[in-house]
Amino acid sequence: MTSSLYVGLVHYPIYDKNFNVIATAITNYDLHDISRSAKTYGVKKYFIIHHIQGQLDMIHKIMNFWRSSVGKNYNGYRTQALDIVEIQSSIAAAIDAVTEAEGIRPYVVTTDARIYANTISYKALRQKRECDERPILLLLGTGYGMTKETMEQFDFILEPIYGAGEYNHLSVRSAAAIILDRLAGEAWWK
Repeated sequence: MTSSLYVGLVHYPIYDKNFNVIATAITNYDLHDISRSAKTYGVKKYFIIHHIQGQLDMIHKIMNFWRSSVGKNYNGYRTQALDIVEIQSSIAAAIDAVTEAEGIRPYVVTTDARIYANTISYKALRQKRECDERPILLLLGTGYGMTKETMEQFDFILEPIYGAGEYNHLSVRSAAAIILDRLAGEAWWK
């Protein structure tokens, strides 16, 4: 038994580089690349969490192209990956969507480059997926990360991804792929 895995890309409330609270812009790459990674690793839904109408219009325009006959003929794999994308207006709405789909509230887990009191290792969260029926909603922050008040509401915060040196500033797309591989990929070490 492996519990269901959901991913949400959070655009508000987010810090900018000066720690002002902002809503970040949708990027085409985040929409495409994270949906492809999510589909590859069996994620049930990839939520784009945004509430600004102009940004939502852009998401719909991109997705409508790839769902059209022109988009499907150009790159059907991209169309398939976007099938799991769903838009939610807030983190709470994404949690509610998972709860409704699964019949139980998910563990809400996020990421950060810092350690917190509720930090969990990848190994421990993977074991939780393998032994616990409760689904997991993995939230990824954009910009300079979610606000401290938002982070404090989550069940767990994944330990940082460490590279080979002191530099630690991965794109959210790269971090998503690494995290999904650690939580849902092949157990290559066995």
